[in-house]
Amino acid sequence: MLLTREQLQERLFALHRASLELVKDVSLETLLERIASTACEQADARYAALGVLDDEGKLKQFVSVGMTDAQVKKIAHPPVGLGLLGELMDAKYPLRIPVISEHPRSVGFPAHHPKMVSFLGVPIRSGDKQLGQIYLTEKKGASEFDADDEMIIQMLATYAATAITNARLYEQMKERDLALTRRNVDMGLLNGIASTLTSSLELDEILNKTLGLVMNYMKVEAGDIFLLEEDKTTLRMVLHRGQAAEAFWTRNIFHVGEGYPGIVAQTRKSMVSMHLANDTNFKRDAVVEAGFQQIACIPLLAGENLMGVLSVATRAPEPLDERNIQMLIAVGAWAGLAIENARLHSNARRLAVLEERDRIGMDLHDGIIQSIYGVGLALEGAKLTLNEDAEAAKERIHQAIDGLNQAIRDIRAYILDLKPRQLGNEGLLSGIKRLIAEYHANTFSNVNFTGQDELKDLPQAQSLALFHICQEALANVAKHAKAKNVQVAVWMTDERALLEVKDNGNGFDPDKMQASIGHGLANMQTRAHAVGGDIDISSTSEDGTTILVWVPRTIKH
Repeated sequence: MLLTREQLQERLFALHRASLELVKDVSLETLLERIASTACEQADARYAALGVLDDEGKLKQFVSVGMTDAQVKKIAHPPVGLGLLGELMDAKYPLRIPVISEHPRSVGFPAHHPKMVSFLGVPIRSGDKQLGQIYLTEKKGASEFDADDEMIIQMLATYAATAITNARLYEQMKERDLALTRRNVDMGLLNGIASTLTSSLELDEILNKTLGLVMNYMKVEAGDIFLLEEDKTTLRMVLHRGQAAEAFWTRNIFHVGEGYPGIVAQTRKSMVSMHLANDTNFKRDAVVEAGFQQIACIPLLAGENLMGVLSVATRAPEPLDERNIQMLIAVGAWAGLAIENARLHSNARRLAVLEERDRIGMDLHDGIIQSIYGVGLALEGAKLTLNEDAEAAKERIHQAIDGLNQAIRDIRAYILDLKPRQLGNEGLLSGIKRLIAEYHANTFSNVNFTGQDELKDLPQAQSLALFHICQEALANVAKHAKAKNVQVAVWMTDERALLEVKDNGNGFDPDKMQASIGHGLANMQTRAHAVGGDIDISSTSEDGTTILVWVPRTIKH
């Protein structure tokens, strides 16, 4: 039956009002139901449905109206796009059929499907692309749908195409917004980790803050960290945070390849278990008994080196998010580097302590011990002259007392700031002259000294090195050489300051001495090299020893 002009105008106004309602809710699922309901109302149909295609042109969503939930549940399966539905999916124009069963593409209906005779299908198109279809069946009050129904539903399909496109754009924007929000959260975690790792070189602080940030990010109830010990086969738990600590600490050691920590350490790959109770690789029964259902373990790597394993566990039944696992792996790499840096820093501090001990020992050997040795020589001389020349013996005893007082002052200086004070502010030439005077007083050997005033411009580090080397050389002459004459010379070139100590004493075999080099000779070499200089020691048995050392006139950077 053809519509009058007034009836058609009324239906067009009704369609326009309905189309305005379509844009009020941009939720795609709600929109599809509203389009189907509007089509049902506009064409006066008993049943209506709307199918939406995916990017490959296959049926992705199917929304129906007119059937109760009970009727829908009885139908064996939802439509899959065969028969008339499939034909309309490939069509550019509407399909209007009086009797569905008489169409050659009809494949019938599944069991418990309501009886349907008349059919009107209209594709929903946007340009050359089909977005979906509107299906209408069972025209009320008539045996079939007419041309006016087809026109109205075509117009509705045009509105629907715009509404579906907008809804999809909105959903894409929501997904992008969600992705951006997640990315910001991820960046927040990485920034927090980076801040933690760069603000401290203390291992305990790094481990605590890293595990705390990870647990807060993943919203899990417990976490722990195992570190690989020096034997490279043992993993020891060094930190637990969160709930059920006693359950986790019941098993705090794993060998590489054993249990989740050991397998992760062996394979250098992350592991995730969704059902701990049924997982034979999980070796911590107390944790399962405490109600934990899932665990994620990641290796803590610094390049190719394994530092340890980080684990997080939860009682929640929902699977751990893959994005969280990937973020956890990224954190593991950062944390591994931080652990390695903390250990290197700790080793450097220990090495610095050892080097400082060596320096102190060298300074004591070259300074205070040599002074005490000189006091001993002075007292031996006093003992020999006590009966022959009491005044000379008394003078030597006074010298020994002065020497002991100087040694006490030097020891006090070490106690106060661990720095030698023997050179003081007197300058290198004056310091060497004092060493020569003390040597002569204790040994009665002849010493010939030559020096240059320009030495006062030598940097303190070089001056101190030459002073201690001269002190050690004279002490060695007094101890071992039994020399009658000693020559000490200090001079400058354009680039170097040089010191030579030569004696006519016993000498020694340098090759034999090199194999078991003593503290004195080793200290002299160390002091020369420390300021960028070098030393040459030449000696012949029964023909004396010559020590020649040079240091740069300027500080080497």
